[in-house]
Amino acid sequence: MDVDLFVAAHRAEWDRLGELLDRRRLHGAEADELITLYQRAATQLSTVRSAAPDPALLSRLSTLVTRARSAVTGTHTPAWREVGLFFAQRFPAAVYRARRWWLSTALVTIVVTALLAAWVATSTHVQAGIAAPEQIRRLTQPGGEFETYYSSNPAGSFAAQVWTNNAWVAATCLFLGVLAGIPVIAALWANAANIGVSAGLMSAAGRLDIFFGLITPHGLLELTAVFVAAGAGLRLGWAVINPGPRSRGVALAQEGRATAAMALGLACVLLVSGVIEAFVTPSGLPTWARIGIGVVAEAAFLTYVFVLGRRAARAGVTGDVDARYGGDVRPEAG
Repeated sequence: MDVDLFVAAHRAEWDRLGELLDRRRLHGAEADELITLYQRAATQLSTVRSAAPDPALLSRLSTLVTRARSAVTGTHTPAWREVGLFFAQRFPAAVYRARRWWLSTALVTIVVTALLAAWVATSTHVQAGIAAPEQIRRLTQPGGEFETYYSSNPAGSFAAQVWTNNAWVAATCLFLGVLAGIPVIAALWANAANIGVSAGLMSAAGRLDIFFGLITPHGLLELTAVFVAAGAGLRLGWAVINPGPRSRGVALAQEGRATAAMALGLACVLLVSGVIEAFVTPSGLPTWARIGIGVVAEAAFLTYVFVLGRRAARAGVTGDVDARYGGDVRPEAG
């Protein structure tokens, strides 16, 4: 192929394509012309590469085709911008929109836990059914198993272990909620029973202050994350049972994507609570300081949800992916 003849034959098209790309706005006919010239230039670039790979011509055509492709298909949102939008809008909006579910879940779970703790603390028969007296004494005595649990392993590995366990519980609540919410209720009951029994036994031993001094620093944020996960899971299950005006498939897809976004965000929240549990809870700081750190972390998360989340939700953010990624939905009779 004669490169000079090829350039002479197509230079006018390339110049016109460059002219259109330099304009801020295009009319309908000009936009159609740009697409046509882009397609031709892409074909010509392929021809040059295979028949006459002239470096200067390849460079010119490659630049021109790349610019035209961006103009025709649109530029991709940078990954860092997507991450910023996720934490600034999508995640807090998803948590805020599910607030009625997880706040109700938190209230019911706390009441059940408190009743269970009171039952265990005031009934020696219940205590005897839980464990042998010697086992209870080893758990509740000063320097016992309840206290040493938080410092039994190196802080780093303990934080990783706690984070993995809590993330698994949260994921179970989130994604198995689709099974009519039954696995979520089971997970909440297991969590309430574990905390209630421990609180009851420590209370019976006269060491309830130690219980709250150890569990509050990390427990506030950790339990809030679990409640959010459980509430979102129950909401997902309800979307299956009663999808409302949407079809069941559409409701499940939309709520499922928002739930998946919650899983990513809650993993970060649980990482923070795991770090607090590993490094703050067993530390030598005064009890008021350790609890204060937990309260600050909890207040920061709630402020994040009810300020940024509410603002994003009012702006129409649902926590679902952008419409261009969510696929098309058939019109439905409502």
